Amino acid sequence: MRDEQEVVNSERHILKRFYIFILRAILGAAFAVILTHVFYPQARISYTAGLWGFLVGMAYVFEYFRARK
Repeated sequence: MRDEQEVVNSERHILKRFYIFILRAILGAAFAVILTHVFYPQARISYTAGLWGFLVGMAYVFEYFRARK
C-alpha cells in the first residue's frame, strides 16, 4: 500500500511541475510578444522567441536560487 501511495504522489508531483512549465511557457510567450511589440515593433519572430526562452529560463533560474535558501 505504501508503494502505491508513493507512486501516486510522484505522479502528482510530475503533473504539478508540468502544469507550472505550461503556465510559465504561456505567460513567457505573452510577455515576450507584448514587450517586443511595445519596445521594438519591427522585431522578427526569432527575437520574440529568443526573449520567450530567456524569460522562461530566468523563471527557472530564480526558482533555483529561491529554493536553495
